[in-house]
Amino acid sequence: MKKMILAIAGFVIVVFGYYGVKSHVMPKQSTQRNAAATISMKELNIQFIPSVQADTMLAKAKPLEALLEKKLGVPVHVSVATNYNTMLEAMGSKKVDMGFLSPDGYLNAHKQYGAKVILQSARYKTKNENTSELSNELTDSYRSMIVVKKDSNIKSVKDLKGKKIAVQSANSTSGYIYPVATLYKQGVNVVKDANLVQVKGHDQGLLSVLNGDTDAAFVIEAARSIVQKDKPNVFNETRVIEYTKPIPNDTITLRKDISEKDTQTIKTAMKEVAESKEGSEIFNKIYSWAGILDSKDSNFDRIREYSDTVSKIK
Repeated sequence: MKKMILAIAGFVIVVFGYYGVKSHVMPKQSTQRNAAATISMKELNIQFIPSVQADTMLAKAKPLEALLEKKLGVPVHVSVATNYNTMLEAMGSKKVDMGFLSPDGYLNAHKQYGAKVILQSARYKTKNENTSELSNELTDSYRSMIVVKKDSNIKSVKDLKGKKIAVQSANSTSGYIYPVATLYKQGVNVVKDANLVQVKGHDQGLLSVLNGDTDAAFVIEAARSIVQKDKPNVFNETRVIEYTKPIPNDTITLRKDISEKDTQTIKTAMKEVAESKEGSEIFNKIYSWAGILDSKDSNFDRIREYSDTVSKIK
């Protein structure tokens, strides 16, 4: 009888231990430091914002752990956040050390928790404005543009007054803030003098122009390349009347309180991983990045300026 009780107790402990570990949001693996550790931190916790289903994205990002562990000599743990707010809170409470954040996400993390940007994503530039063909030149920024139909009577930004314009949500950097601020600085207040129609997705904004539902659209400069598969003549059927200033690409951001030495070591390791064949494939699968480039906080000053401008427009 005593043996049976001990066996049952052992079974309960094993089962409880298994499900206890499984219930953690961010499972902790071994935190044992390698003798050749290159940073003072005991581990590095990285989090991504999902661009696809969380489980699918986690599977794509997991191989990054082993690559970085070889460089840093400490355990690396990758997870996928529910949303931006949960990631920012996790960085603020030091549960996440490094986050992959959009420009506005970085600005909020910097303002609220003192986070610091170290790198930005890079993509290949197009060869010219009227083709989807890519060059060999990497860039850490992109532009937003104002598109109309080729035969439209809208010839300049001044002609947008009274027109119906497809836009993204009011917190979209490329689909609202940059175009609205750009026009306002040229004396055109589309918030007051045009009919702004919110759509979901830059492809939908462009399609609304092609279908005649709107007169113009605020979209990213890659929008025509995105819809070209379904609309092969899109470059011939549309015309760009204005481009914005460059908008910074997405960021790789560290939480506050990571030492300068560790910051530089992590930054170097990330760049080396991104330049490797396996690493470049991981970044391409996760976010379609072609590489990563150095970054600094001042790269985002124009977003701050334009956001402030737009907040005051009535």
